[in-house]
Amino acid sequence: MHHHASRSVPPEKHGKTDHKAIFRYLLPFAWPKGRADLKARLVLAAVVLVAAKVVTVFMPVTYKYAIDALTAMPKTDGAQAAWTLAAVPLFMTLAYAGARIAMTGFQQLRDVLFAPIEQNATRMLTTSAFRHVHDLSLRFHLDRKTGGLTRVFDRGKIAVDLIIRMGVLNLVPTILEVLFVCLLFGFYFGWTFVAIVLGMIVIYTWYSIAVSEKRIAIRREYIEADTDATTKAVDSLLNYETVKYFGNERWEADRFDRSMQRYERASIKTATSLAALNFGQTVIFTVGMVTAMALSAHGVATGAMTVGDFVLINAVFIQLYQPLNLMGVIYREIKQAFVDIEALFELIGQKPEVKDKPGAKPLIVGAGAIRFDNVTFSYDGVRPILRGVDFEVPPGHMVALVGPSGAGKSTISRLLYRFYDVKTGRITIDGQDVRDVTQESLRAAIGIVPQDTVLFNDTIEYNIRYGRVDATDAEMREAARMAQIDGFIKQLPLGYKSMVGERGLKLSGGEKQRVAIARTILKGPPILILDEATSALDSFTEKEIQAALDSVAKGRTTLVIAHRLSTVIGADTILVLDKGRIVERGTHASLLEARGLYAALWTRQQEAEEARRKLAEMVEEGALPTVEPNASGAAVPAHMREVQSRRSCDLEETGDDKAVASRT
Repeated sequence: MHHHASRSVPPEKHGKTDHKAIFRYLLPFAWPKGRADLKARLVLAAVVLVAAKVVTVFMPVTYKYAIDALTAMPKTDGAQAAWTLAAVPLFMTLAYAGARIAMTGFQQLRDVLFAPIEQNATRMLTTSAFRHVHDLSLRFHLDRKTGGLTRVFDRGKIAVDLIIRMGVLNLVPTILEVLFVCLLFGFYFGWTFVAIVLGMIVIYTWYSIAVSEKRIAIRREYIEADTDATTKAVDSLLNYETVKYFGNERWEADRFDRSMQRYERASIKTATSLAALNFGQTVIFTVGMVTAMALSAHGVATGAMTVGDFVLINAVFIQLYQPLNLMGVIYREIKQAFVDIEALFELIGQKPEVKDKPGAKPLIVGAGAIRFDNVTFSYDGVRPILRGVDFEVPPGHMVALVGPSGAGKSTISRLLYRFYDVKTGRITIDGQDVRDVTQESLRAAIGIVPQDTVLFNDTIEYNIRYGRVDATDAEMREAARMAQIDGFIKQLPLGYKSMVGERGLKLSGGEKQRVAIARTILKGPPILILDEATSALDSFTEKEIQAALDSVAKGRTTLVIAHRLSTVIGADTILVLDKGRIVERGTHASLLEARGLYAALWTRQQEAEEARRKLAEMVEEGALPTVEPNASGAAVPAHMREVQSRRSCDLEETGDDKAVASRT
C-alpha cells in the first residue's frame, strides 16, 4: 500500500474542501517523518526568518539618528571639526548599509534553506496523487479525459507549492513585520500612531478579503474554461488522423475557439477585478500613511518630534507597503490556490472501486487453472452483461470465447484481471478467489495481447522492456526475436532506440501487435489472454501474427477472445456467448455439427471472406476501380488506402528529415 493511503483526505464543507483540513493534510509533507535533515532546515529557516524581519524593521531607525544628528549639527569652518561632527551621521549611514546587506543576506539564506523542504513536499504530494490515480479502478479512467486530468495535476502541483511557499515564506514574515512595526511606533511615538497603523491594516485586510472572495468565483470560471480548452485541444490532437479523414479541421478550430472565447472572457474579468483590488489597496494605504505623516509634521512644528522622527515614520510606512500589499496578495493567492487544489483533492478523495482485502496474500500459481463459477456482472448495476457464466480453462489448455458484438467477451478478461468485482459467483485461479489475493500478484501472473495495442511515446526498446522492466538486453532482444519483430527493428537506423510516436502511430498495426507480443513474452506469465489480438489486421498480417501468438501460447493456460472464428479453430474448447450467457460449448467440429449460433457465425464469416476474394479478383481484372478490402471486409479506395498506410510505413530517424520505409 502506498504511503498516501494512510492519510485521511480533507473532508468537504458544502461542496468545497475544508481549508483547515487541507493544511492538516499538507503538514506531514512539510514536516516529513524520518527526515531530520529537512526538519533541521525548517527550524534554522525560521530563526533566519525572524532575524531578517528584526533587521528589516529597525533598519530605518538608523535614518532617524542620522537625520537628527545632521539637523542638530552646528556650522563650522574647520575641516577637522566638520569630520568630527559628521561622525555620528556617517556611522548611522554605515549602520544602515550594513543592516540592508544583512537583511538581504538573511532573506537569501532563508530561501536556500527552505528550497529543499518546499520541493520535497511538492514532489511527495504529487507523486502520492499520481500513484493514487494509478490505483483507481478502470471505470474512473474510462470516465475521465486525459487533458482534463493532466491540468488537474499541473494546477494542483503549482497550488501546493504556492500554499507552502506563501504560508511559510510570506505570511509568517509579514505578520512578524507588522508586529515589530507596532512595537517600534509604540516605543518611539506613542499608541496614537500604533492605532493608525492597526486601523489601516484592519481596513486594508477587510477590503482585500471582501474583493478576493468575489474573485474566487471568477477564478473558478477561469479554471473551468482553461480545463475545457485544454481537454478539447488534447482530444483533437490525439485524434488528428480522424480529423483529416473527415476534413473537419475548420470545425475543430471553431470548437476550440469557442472554448478559448470563454477563457478570454474569464481572463478579462480576472484582470479587471485585480486592477480594482490593487487600486483600492493603494488608496487605503496612502490615507493611513498621509495621516501618520501629518501628525508627525505637526509634532515637528510643535517641537514634540524631530525631523528624524518624520523621516522614520515615512521610511517605515514605505517599507511596510510591500509586505502589507503582500498580505493582500497572500490572501488572494492562497484562496485561489485552494480553488485550484480542490480538483486535486477531489481526485485524491476518489475511492478505488476494487481494493485488496485486509491481509490479502499473493497469488500462488501452480498449474494455472482458471475457473468462472456462476458469474453474473453488470457495469451499471441495472443491465446485466454476464448471466450465470460458468466455465473452466484447464492448465495449459486454450479456451476460446466467441460470439456477436456486445455478448460480453471482453468483459470476461476485465473480470479476470479484476478491474471490476463480480456481482455474484466467483473467479478462481488454482482454487484461489481473485478477490482474496493481491491485485499486484494477480496481474503479474497474467499477460495480455489486446486488440488495440497503445504504445508509450518512447523507444521500441522501452515498450518491449515494459513487460519486465528489469530484463537484460539479451532477454529483451530474445523476446523480440520470438515475436518475429527483431529483423524489422534491426533495419531501422536507430534500431531498438527508434521512437514509436504518440500511441505508437509510427508503427503499422502488425508491428504494434508484434511489440505487444514481445513484451508479453518478456513478462513470461503462466496465464495468457488474447483479446481479439488480430481482428484489426489484414489477412496476410493476421496469419503472421497468429503464428507468433501460437508459439507464445504453448504451455500456457490461454483464454482467447476472438471475433474471427478462423483464429480459434485449434482451440481445445470454444465457448459461444450470446447476451451474456454461454449458449454453446465444444470443439470447432462439434459446434459446426450442432448447427447452432456458432455454425451461423462461421457461415456468415466464410461468405464475407468469399465476397472479399471475388472483389479482389474483379479489381485485378479491371472490372472495378482499384479498391482493396480492409480487415473488416469494407472496400477502401486507393487514395484512402494510401492515407491509412502512410503512418504504417514511416518510422523517422531523430534529426533526419528523410523517412525510412521498411517492412518485414
